[in-house]
Amino acid sequence: MIFTDDTEDALRSAVWLVNSAEHPDTLTDIADEAAFLEEFPYTGRLDRDEKEVASLRSLRPRLRAMLLAPRDEMAAHVNDALAESRLTPALRRHDGTDWHLHAVADDHPLAERVLIETAMAMIDVIRSDEGSRLTVCEDDTCQAIALDLSRNRSKRYCSTTCANRNAVAAYRARLAEA
Repeated sequence: MIFTDDTEDALRSAVWLVNSAEHPDTLTDIADEAAFLEEFPYTGRLDRDEKEVASLRSLRPRLRAMLLAPRDEMAAHVNDALAESRLTPALRRHDGTDWHLHAVADDHPLAERVLIETAMAMIDVIRSDEGSRLTVCEDDTCQAIALDLSRNRSKRYCSTTCANRNAVAAYRARLAEA
């Protein structure tokens, strides 16, 4: 394991949100938010309304900038996010997860909690100088983020779809050369 479970969960959640803006957009309504929350079960206040969906959608460019920035800029993005919120850090244990840090109270809006949890996760990324684990997918037709949590740093694509598309293209190129 490269990072703690809660750091990896926050990174996966942020990458999911950012990548939901790719074509086709997969965060357009309350049902899409429900799918997000099923995969990433945030605790605390959940309004589950169009306003909350809109706030998550508007957060995506900011998360993308934070996740893909060079290390010093990444730190600036994190500091900006942390400065905007009233932090009330507390250790919590719930829903089968062991002790972990909640940096803001559970009654804050979901988008704010996602931003702060991402910022807290990015602190670990910055401190361990592991920003290279967040890259743009190597598929020429894709701009999604690839999160590489592998031990050998081998993940180059955002999804198996992009990986398979490139494997097939490479195979066909080899056949054409032969």
